[in-house]
Amino acid sequence: MCHFTGKKTRSERSITRKGKAKYLNGVDRKTTNSTKRKFKPNVQRVRAIIDGKVCRIQISAKAIRMGLLEKPLARQWVSAADDAAATTPAPQGT
Repeated sequence: MCHFTGKKTRSERSITRKGKAKYLNGVDRKTTNSTKRKFKPNVQRVRAIIDGKVCRIQISAKAIRMGLLEKPLARQWVSAADDAAATTPAPQGT
C-alpha cells in the first residue's frame, strides 16, 4: 500500500463475451463467464525522510512523479585509510 496516496491491490472482474456486436450486423454479445482478477499498483520500496528520520517506505510510482517523496542526502563514504589516519594521533617531535 502506498504511504502517501493509499493505493493498494484492487480486485475486479474480467468479463468474457461471445457473439457479434449489433453495430457490426450481429445479434448481440452475450456474457459467458466472469472471472475475478487483481489490479496491482506500481509500488516501490524506497528510503525517505519522514518526520525528520530516514526510513524505508512503500510508495507508488505516481506519488514519486508528483514529488511527494523527500529523499535523504547521499551518504559520504570514508575510506579505511582515511579513517585510520584520522583516529591515530600524530607523532610528537623530539
